Amino acid sequence: MTQELGRVAQIATSLRAKIKDGDLAVGARLPSESALATEHSASRAVIREAIATLRADGLVIARKGVGVFVSEPDLVPARFASLSLSRMSSIIEVLELRLACETEASALAASRRSATQLERILDAYRLVNLCLDEGRPTHETDFDLHLAIADAAQNPFFPELLLMIRPGFMTRQSEVPIPRNTHLRDEHGAIVSAILNGDEVAARAAMRAHLSGSLSRFKSFLEDRLRPTSTSHEAKS
Repeated sequence: MTQELGRVAQIATSLRAKIKDGDLAVGARLPSESALATEHSASRAVIREAIATLRADGLVIARKGVGVFVSEPDLVPARFASLSLSRMSSIIEVLELRLACETEASALAASRRSATQLERILDAYRLVNLCLDEGRPTHETDFDLHLAIADAAQNPFFPELLLMIRPGFMTRQSEVPIPRNTHLRDEHGAIVSAILNGDEVAARAAMRAHLSGSLSRFKSFLEDRLRPTSTSHEAKS
């Protein structure tokens, strides 16, 4: 799996460079998964993850039944692009929005996902667990898993929303000291299992539990940061 992660990064970097250099112009259609797999001597699962990375960066957009195309630059609405990762309250606002939307997206994914989309969800879930096993940050792989679930809802507005709010989704320890989610593996596992079994009710409940838990932890963490200490008062006593 470590080797696969490296290949995903390499291929994503190669495609990103082609877009930046103009070899793949705005509006151009990317080669098919099969063609890219042959070109890079990689599996289609690896190619899907590389393309998902580009989508998460807003560089490409998928059109159902047509293909993946290089997107126009600066398509992210200013309201979402201005999210401040230095403000814990901003992250909480994004979590509240996700809670309202991703719970239903998970239920739809359970009933509508194709075999290919299910494979992508399982691949993304394995990559998140690999990061956990190796003690590496999970923000990239975590986003890819949620994006794969949103895609499987068969409604393009769900993944588009996630891509728009990605700045608030992709918190990093270097930007905001966030509480570590020690339940991530089990929470994701419950969501993926429900989607795998086609259980809409369980998928909705599992996603709600996951995001509600994250929201609760962030709020508690924010309250702890804002709570005044008694150190200064004691020093004057």
